[in-house]
Amino acid sequence: MTPTPTPASLVARTPEDILAFVPVALGFPPECSVAMLTFGRGQSFHARVDLPDDPDDVDDVVDALLRPSLRHRVRQVIFVVYDDDTVVADESAWSLHEAFTERGIEVIDVLRVHDGRWFAVLPGRPPEAYDGVPFDSGSHPFTARAVFDGRVTRASREELRATLDPVPDEVAASGALLATSPAPLTGDRVRAVVTRHGEGPVPVPTEVLVPLALALRDPASRDQAWAGLSRAVARAHVELWSDVVRRLPDDLVAGPAAVLAVAAWLAGEGALAWCAVERCRAVDPGHSLARLVADLLDEACSPELWEPVRSSWERGAA
Repeated sequence: MTPTPTPASLVARTPEDILAFVPVALGFPPECSVAMLTFGRGQSFHARVDLPDDPDDVDDVVDALLRPSLRHRVRQVIFVVYDDDTVVADESAWSLHEAFTERGIEVIDVLRVHDGRWFAVLPGRPPEAYDGVPFDSGSHPFTARAVFDGRVTRASREELRATLDPVPDEVAASGALLATSPAPLTGDRVRAVVTRHGEGPVPVPTEVLVPLALALRDPASRDQAWAGLSRAVARAHVELWSDVVRRLPDDLVAGPAAVLAVAAWLAGEGALAWCAVERCRAVDPGHSLARLVADLLDEACSPELWEPVRSSWERGAA
Protein backbone atom coordinates (compact mmCIF):
# COMPACT_ATOMS: atom_id res chain seq x y z
CA MET A 1 0.00 0.00 0.00
CA THR A 2 1.14 3.53 -0.74
CA PRO A 3 -0.35 6.02 1.77
CA THR A 4 -0.10 9.71 0.96
CA PRO A 5 -1.23 12.83 2.84
CA THR A 6 -3.86 15.06 1.25
CA PRO A 7 -2.50 17.92 -0.90
CA ALA A 8 -3.87 21.14 0.59
CA SER A 9 -6.64 23.26 -0.95
CA LEU A 10 -7.86 20.80 -3.60
CA VAL A 11 -11.60 20.05 -3.45
CA ALA A 12 -12.93 17.31 -5.75
CA ARG A 13 -16.59 17.53 -6.77
CA THR A 14 -16.86 15.56 -10.03
CA PRO A 15 -15.45 12.27 -11.35
CA GLU A 16 -13.04 14.28 -13.50
CA ASP A 17 -11.84 16.11 -10.38
CA ILE A 18 -11.27 12.82 -8.59
CA LEU A 19 -9.35 11.36 -11.52
CA ALA A 20 -7.12 14.44 -11.74
CA PHE A 21 -6.58 14.40 -7.98
CA VAL A 22 -5.36 10.80 -7.69
CA PRO A 23 -2.08 11.22 -9.67
CA VAL A 24 -1.36 14.45 -7.77
CA ALA A 25 -1.92 12.72 -4.44
CA LEU A 26 0.06 9.57 -5.29
CA GLY A 27 2.76 11.14 -7.45
CA PHE A 28 1.93 9.09 -10.57
CA PRO A 29 -1.14 7.77 -12.43
CA PRO A 30 -1.83 4.23 -11.18
CA GLU A 31 -2.10 1.15 -13.38
CA CYS A 32 -3.70 -2.19 -12.44
CA SER A 33 -4.39 -0.76 -8.99
CA VAL A 34 -7.05 0.37 -6.57
CA ALA A 35 -6.68 3.94 -5.33
CA MET A 36 -8.53 4.95 -2.18
CA LEU A 37 -9.31 8.50 -1.07
CA THR A 38 -10.39 8.82 2.57
CA PHE A 39 -12.27 11.43 4.55
CA GLY A 40 -13.35 11.64 8.20
CA ARG A 41 -12.73 12.85 11.70
CA GLY A 42 -9.50 10.94 12.09
CA GLN A 43 -6.40 11.07 9.90
CA SER A 44 -7.23 11.45 6.21
CA PHE A 45 -4.90 9.66 3.83
CA HIS A 46 -4.89 8.23 0.35
CA ALA A 47 -3.62 4.81 -0.63
CA ARG A 48 -2.90 2.58 -3.59
CA VAL A 49 -2.79 -1.21 -3.74
CA ASP A 50 -1.85 -3.40 -6.70
CA LEU A 51 -4.68 -5.50 -8.08
CA PRO A 52 -4.02 -9.23 -7.73
CA ASP A 53 -3.82 -11.60 -10.67
CA ASP A 54 -6.33 -14.00 -9.13
CA PRO A 55 -9.87 -13.05 -7.99
CA ASP A 56 -9.34 -15.34 -4.98
CA ASP A 57 -6.77 -12.83 -3.68
CA VAL A 58 -9.13 -9.83 -3.67
CA ASP A 59 -9.64 -10.29 0.08
CA ASP A 60 -6.00 -9.26 0.56
CA VAL A 61 -6.72 -5.96 -1.20
CA VAL A 62 -9.77 -5.38 0.98
CA ASP A 63 -7.81 -6.11 4.17
CA ALA A 64 -4.91 -3.86 3.16
CA LEU A 65 -7.27 -0.89 2.71
CA LEU A 66 -9.85 -1.59 5.40
CA ARG A 67 -7.42 -2.18 8.28
CA PRO A 68 -5.83 1.30 8.29
CA SER A 69 -9.17 2.93 7.50
CA LEU A 70 -10.68 1.47 10.67
CA ARG A 71 -7.60 2.34 12.69
CA HIS A 72 -7.73 5.98 11.60
CA ARG A 73 -11.51 6.26 12.00
CA VAL A 74 -12.18 7.03 8.37
CA ARG A 75 -15.83 7.87 7.76
CA GLN A 76 -16.04 8.14 3.98
CA VAL A 77 -14.07 6.75 1.05
CA ILE A 78 -13.90 6.89 -2.73
CA PHE A 79 -12.40 4.02 -4.71
CA VAL A 80 -10.93 4.20 -8.20
CA VAL A 81 -10.11 0.88 -9.86
CA TYR A 82 -7.53 1.21 -12.62
CA ASP A 83 -8.01 -1.76 -14.93
CA ASP A 84 -9.95 -3.05 -17.89
CA ASP A 85 -13.33 -4.67 -17.29
CA THR A 86 -11.88 -7.84 -15.79
CA VAL A 87 -13.16 -10.28 -13.22
CA VAL A 88 -10.52 -9.03 -10.76
CA ALA A 89 -11.50 -5.37 -11.26
CA ASP A 90 -15.20 -6.09 -10.83
CA GLU A 91 -14.66 -8.36 -7.81
CA SER A 92 -12.37 -5.78 -6.18
CA ALA A 93 -14.83 -2.91 -6.68
CA TRP A 94 -17.82 -4.71 -5.21
CA SER A 95 -15.88 -6.47 -2.44
CA LEU A 96 -14.50 -3.13 -1.25
CA HIS A 97 -17.94 -1.53 -1.39
CA GLU A 98 -19.49 -4.39 0.60
CA ALA A 99 -16.72 -4.65 3.23
CA PHE A 100 -16.50 -0.93 3.94
CA THR A 101 -20.27 -0.48 4.05
CA GLU A 102 -20.61 -3.38 6.48
CA ARG A 103 -18.10 -1.68 8.82
CA GLY A 104 -20.00 1.62 8.76
CA ILE A 105 -17.72 3.49 6.36
CA GLU A 106 -19.68 5.32 3.66
CA VAL A 107 -18.53 4.59 0.12
CA ILE A 108 -19.18 7.86 -1.71
CA ASP A 109 -18.34 6.49 -5.13
CA VAL A 110 -16.57 3.72 -7.00
CA LEU A 111 -15.12 4.41 -10.45
CA ARG A 112 -13.24 2.24 -12.90
CA VAL A 113 -10.66 3.75 -15.23
CA HIS A 114 -9.25 2.31 -18.43
CA ASP A 115 -7.67 3.76 -21.56
CA GLY A 116 -8.54 7.41 -20.89
CA ARG A 117 -12.17 6.77 -19.94
CA TRP A 118 -13.94 6.47 -16.61
CA PHE A 119 -16.82 4.06 -15.99
CA ALA A 120 -19.41 4.22 -13.24
CA VAL A 121 -19.71 1.17 -11.00
CA LEU A 122 -22.45 2.10 -8.53
CA PRO A 123 -26.02 2.62 -9.72
CA GLY A 124 -27.54 6.07 -10.16
CA ARG A 125 -25.34 7.55 -12.88
CA PRO A 126 -26.59 8.56 -16.36
CA PRO A 127 -26.51 5.68 -18.89
CA GLU A 128 -23.46 7.06 -20.72
CA ALA A 129 -21.40 6.80 -17.52
CA TYR A 130 -21.54 2.99 -17.77
CA ASP A 131 -20.32 3.07 -21.38
CA GLY A 132 -17.24 5.14 -20.53
CA VAL A 133 -16.68 8.88 -20.36
CA PRO A 134 -13.45 10.32 -21.86
CA PHE A 135 -11.34 12.52 -19.59
CA ASP A 136 -8.01 14.35 -19.76
CA SER A 137 -6.28 15.03 -16.45
CA GLY A 138 -3.38 16.78 -18.15
CA SER A 139 -5.37 19.95 -18.69
CA HIS A 140 -7.19 19.87 -15.36
CA PRO A 141 -6.69 22.77 -12.88
CA PHE A 142 -5.51 20.31 -10.20
CA THR A 143 -2.61 19.30 -12.44
CA ALA A 144 -1.69 22.92 -13.07
CA ARG A 145 -1.88 23.66 -9.34
CA ALA A 146 0.42 20.73 -8.56
CA VAL A 147 3.02 22.07 -11.01
CA PHE A 148 2.73 25.54 -9.47
CA ASP A 149 3.20 24.08 -5.98
CA GLY A 150 6.28 22.13 -7.08
CA ARG A 151 4.68 18.70 -6.73
CA VAL A 152 6.25 16.34 -9.27
CA THR A 153 3.90 13.82 -10.91
CA ARG A 154 5.71 11.03 -12.72
CA ALA A 155 4.30 9.29 -15.77
CA SER A 156 4.19 5.95 -13.92
CA ARG A 157 5.40 4.16 -10.82
CA GLU A 158 8.15 2.64 -12.95
CA GLU A 159 9.39 6.12 -13.82
CA LEU A 160 9.40 7.03 -10.13
CA ARG A 161 11.34 3.86 -9.29
CA ALA A 162 13.82 4.69 -12.05
CA THR A 163 14.79 7.90 -10.23
CA LEU A 164 16.77 5.63 -7.89
CA ASP A 165 18.53 3.67 -10.63
CA PRO A 166 22.35 3.51 -10.41
CA VAL A 167 24.45 6.04 -12.32
CA PRO A 168 27.15 3.79 -13.87
CA ASP A 169 30.10 6.22 -13.77
CA GLU A 170 29.36 7.22 -10.17
CA VAL A 171 28.93 3.60 -9.11
CA ALA A 172 32.24 2.71 -10.74
CA ALA A 173 34.01 5.52 -8.87
CA SER A 174 32.50 4.39 -5.56
CA GLY A 175 33.43 0.78 -6.30
CA ALA A 176 37.03 1.75 -7.01
CA LEU A 177 37.27 3.55 -3.68
CA LEU A 178 35.62 0.64 -1.87
CA ALA A 179 38.36 -1.65 -3.23
CA THR A 180 40.92 0.36 -1.23
CA SER A 181 39.19 -0.70 2.05
CA PRO A 182 38.47 2.75 3.51
CA ALA A 183 37.44 2.99 7.16
CA PRO A 184 33.77 3.69 7.98
CA LEU A 185 32.90 7.08 9.42
CA THR A 186 32.30 7.28 13.15
CA GLY A 187 28.77 7.89 14.37
CA ASP A 188 29.50 11.53 15.20
CA ARG A 189 31.04 12.04 11.79
CA VAL A 190 27.98 10.47 10.12
CA ARG A 191 25.72 13.00 11.78
CA ALA A 192 28.01 15.90 10.88
CA VAL A 193 28.15 14.87 7.20
CA VAL A 194 24.40 14.37 7.00
CA THR A 195 23.69 17.71 8.67
CA ARG A 196 26.08 19.58 6.41
CA HIS A 197 24.95 18.09 3.11
CA GLY A 198 21.28 18.08 4.08
CA GLU A 199 21.39 21.87 4.26
CA GLY A 200 22.45 22.55 0.69
CA PRO A 201 22.67 21.24 -2.85
CA VAL A 202 26.34 20.21 -2.66
CA PRO A 203 26.53 16.40 -3.07
CA VAL A 204 28.60 14.23 -0.77
CA PRO A 205 32.06 13.75 -2.36
CA THR A 206 32.96 10.19 -3.29
CA GLU A 207 35.80 10.04 -0.76
CA VAL A 208 33.20 10.66 1.97
CA LEU A 209 30.31 8.84 0.32
CA VAL A 210 31.81 5.35 0.60
CA PRO A 211 32.92 5.66 4.27
CA LEU A 212 29.44 7.06 5.00
CA ALA A 213 27.74 4.06 3.40
CA LEU A 214 30.08 1.66 5.20
CA ALA A 215 29.17 3.31 8.50
CA LEU A 216 25.47 2.79 7.81
CA ARG A 217 25.97 -0.96 8.00
CA ASP A 218 26.20 -0.44 11.77
CA PRO A 219 22.74 0.22 13.29
CA ALA A 220 24.09 2.69 15.85
CA SER A 221 25.78 4.79 13.18
CA ARG A 222 22.73 4.46 10.94
CA ASP A 223 20.61 5.94 13.71
CA GLN A 224 22.78 9.04 13.55
CA ALA A 225 21.76 9.47 9.92
CA TRP A 226 17.98 9.31 10.38
CA ALA A 227 16.82 9.65 13.96
CA GLY A 228 17.48 13.40 14.07
CA LEU A 229 15.40 14.12 10.97
CA SER A 230 12.44 16.48 11.15
CA ARG A 231 9.62 17.15 8.73
CA ALA A 232 11.00 20.63 8.11
CA VAL A 233 14.16 19.24 6.49
CA ALA A 234 12.79 15.94 5.16
CA ARG A 235 12.46 17.04 1.53
CA ALA A 236 16.07 18.25 1.41
CA HIS A 237 17.17 14.90 2.84
CA VAL A 238 15.14 13.07 0.18
CA GLU A 239 17.32 14.82 -2.40
CA LEU A 240 20.48 14.06 -0.44
CA TRP A 241 19.80 10.34 0.02
CA SER A 242 18.39 9.85 -3.48
CA ASP A 243 21.72 11.12 -4.81
CA VAL A 244 23.62 8.84 -2.44
CA VAL A 245 21.61 5.76 -3.46
CA ARG A 246 22.18 6.39 -7.17
CA ARG A 247 25.96 6.58 -6.71
CA LEU A 248 26.62 3.40 -4.73
CA PRO A 249 27.24 -0.23 -5.72
CA ASP A 250 24.63 -2.72 -4.58
CA ASP A 251 26.61 -4.01 -1.61
CA LEU A 252 26.59 -0.54 -0.04
CA VAL A 253 23.11 0.64 -0.95
CA ALA A 254 20.89 -0.98 1.72
CA GLY A 255 21.56 1.44 4.59
CA PRO A 256 21.29 4.65 2.53
CA ALA A 257 18.14 3.37 0.79
CA ALA A 258 16.52 2.68 4.18
CA VAL A 259 17.40 6.19 5.39
CA LEU A 260 15.94 7.57 2.16
CA ALA A 261 12.74 5.66 2.91
CA VAL A 262 12.46 7.40 6.29
CA ALA A 263 13.05 10.83 4.76
CA ALA A 264 10.52 10.19 1.98
CA TRP A 265 7.88 9.07 4.48
CA LEU A 266 8.47 12.21 6.54
CA ALA A 267 8.21 14.35 3.40
CA GLY A 268 4.83 12.79 2.55
CA GLU A 269 6.22 10.95 -0.48
CA GLY A 270 4.83 7.52 0.29
CA ALA A 271 5.35 6.08 -3.19
CA LEU A 272 9.03 7.06 -3.19
CA ALA A 273 9.39 5.65 0.33
CA TRP A 274 8.12 2.29 -0.98
CA CYS A 275 10.56 2.44 -3.89
CA ALA A 276 13.40 3.04 -1.41
CA VAL A 277 12.22 0.14 0.76
CA GLU A 278 12.19 -2.10 -2.30
CA ARG A 279 15.68 -0.96 -3.32
CA CYS A 280 16.95 -1.78 0.17
CA ARG A 281 15.22 -5.15 0.35
CA ALA A 282 16.55 -6.18 -3.06
CA VAL A 283 19.98 -6.25 -1.38
CA ASP A 284 19.04 -7.00 2.23
CA PRO A 285 15.53 -8.53 2.49
CA GLY A 286 15.52 -8.49 6.30
CA HIS A 287 16.81 -4.95 6.82
CA SER A 288 15.32 -3.71 10.12
CA LEU A 289 14.92 -0.04 9.21
CA ALA A 290 13.28 -0.90 5.88
CA ARG A 291 10.88 -3.17 7.78
CA LEU A 292 10.03 -0.30 10.15
CA VAL A 293 9.21 2.05 7.27
CA ALA A 294 7.20 -0.64 5.49
CA ASP A 295 5.11 -1.09 8.65
CA LEU A 296 4.53 2.67 8.88
CA LEU A 297 3.40 2.74 5.25
CA ASP A 298 1.19 -0.33 5.57
CA GLU A 299 -0.61 1.21 8.53
CA ALA A 300 -0.87 4.64 6.84
CA CYS A 301 0.89 6.23 9.81
CA SER A 302 1.05 10.00 9.57
CA PRO A 303 4.47 11.71 9.54
CA GLU A 304 3.05 13.85 12.35
CA LEU A 305 3.65 10.89 14.64
CA TRP A 306 7.38 11.29 14.14
CA GLU A 307 8.06 14.43 16.17
CA PRO A 308 7.38 12.89 19.62
CA VAL A 309 9.57 9.91 18.68
CA ARG A 310 12.36 12.16 17.43
CA SER A 311 12.24 14.33 20.56
CA SER A 312 12.42 11.25 22.77
CA TRP A 313 15.38 9.91 20.79
CA GLU A 314 17.15 13.26 21.02
CA ARG A 315 16.72 13.33 24.81
CA GLY A 316 18.05 9.80 25.09
CA ALA A 317 21.06 10.58 22.90
CA ALA A 318 21.96 13.74 24.81
